Amino acid sequence: MTLIGPFTQVLPLTGMPLKGAVADDALQVIPNGGVLTESGLILAVGDFEKLRKDQPKSQIQEVQGDHVLLPGFVDCHTHLCFAGNRSKDYALRIAGKSYLEIARAGGGIWDSVTQTRQASETQLAELLKERIARHSKEGVTTIEVKSGYGLNVEQELKQLRAIKKASENSKADIIATCLAAHIPPRDFSGSASVYLEYLLNYVLPKVSKEKLASRVDIFIEVSAFNSTDATDYLRAAKQMGFEVTIHADQFTTGGSEVAVNVGALSADHLEASTEKEIKKLAASETVAVVLPGASLGLGIGFAPARKLLDAGACLAIASDWNPGSAPMGDLLMQASVLSAFEKLTTAETFAGLTYRAAKALNLNDRGSLENGSIADMQAYPCKDYREILYHQGKLKPAQVWKASEPVI
Repeated sequence: MTLIGPFTQVLPLTGMPLKGAVADDALQVIPNGGVLTESGLILAVGDFEKLRKDQPKSQIQEVQGDHVLLPGFVDCHTHLCFAGNRSKDYALRIAGKSYLEIARAGGGIWDSVTQTRQASETQLAELLKERIARHSKEGVTTIEVKSGYGLNVEQELKQLRAIKKASENSKADIIATCLAAHIPPRDFSGSASVYLEYLLNYVLPKVSKEKLASRVDIFIEVSAFNSTDATDYLRAAKQMGFEVTIHADQFTTGGSEVAVNVGALSADHLEASTEKEIKKLAASETVAVVLPGASLGLGIGFAPARKLLDAGACLAIASDWNPGSAPMGDLLMQASVLSAFEKLTTAETFAGLTYRAAKALNLNDRGSLENGSIADMQAYPCKDYREILYHQGKLKPAQVWKASEPVI
């Protein structure tokens, strides 16, 4: 057993609701706290000196100076496996062109598909390792990573194999998602619905056979797939044993309704969601995942996070780190800015980055510091937990642990 501490404050994020609004007085704050771990799991959280007295034979991993301890962040929506960049797209956007206009002119997702197809599996894995390492140092201990820049059998499998290779010996847990239904590829001779049949017949069976991903995603939008075709695709994917999630309501509505109807784990984006969509999400078990990085990258409004919480939804916050609309990838900074604009409490913001984000990935063994949870933790060099969001992402963790092993 190893006792880690003492910490000026420990925020275990236990005893908090899974859905709806959360006031800051729901946050449990343990002063002079410690965490007792064994074999990568948490055994106990409490007063450091009491834990040391109760477990005199435990090894002590002493923490010097003032630190606030939180669970590791869970980034439940990223596109980290890619090659190249879309700086030309960004320059066009800040000059006034819309996302859809750039896509129609040859930029957008297809540009990333072209660049990613040109990279080898090894190159993609190495690029992904670098991004995982940065995220890990910034306190993100579980990272969802999508394919979706391949868009045919060979290239989608190449991406997913690169994700699997990068996850080996990673300092974070990597959760792969097959997003072969990102957009209809320009070099596919058939309609969007025929392409989805192609995925069901030729891509997903191989993904399943090689155990490259247990999750499937689809982009429901004017420039991608319609709700009817997406519903058929997702139901078929579920019958094949995949969990499903959806890129929903980014520019137009419809996707979140599909997410609720098919029992998707999450509906992600939601910038265009109205009261109708908010009510349906709140009444469901589908997690509403908001992506402030995409709003910042595209220069559009944030998803209605405050309204979703007040309606009773389970709200998670993810980075959407990708080469086009969300290239920054700084999860804490994005969440801090979102909390200021949408008036999210500190408790709601931390919940959205931890145990609620874990729910979006159907994971119940992380996101809080309690007996039996994985010892994924991060310590910030400050005296008061409120300083973390106050610095709007500039205050980074001084120490990070993955399954009780130090990352930094």
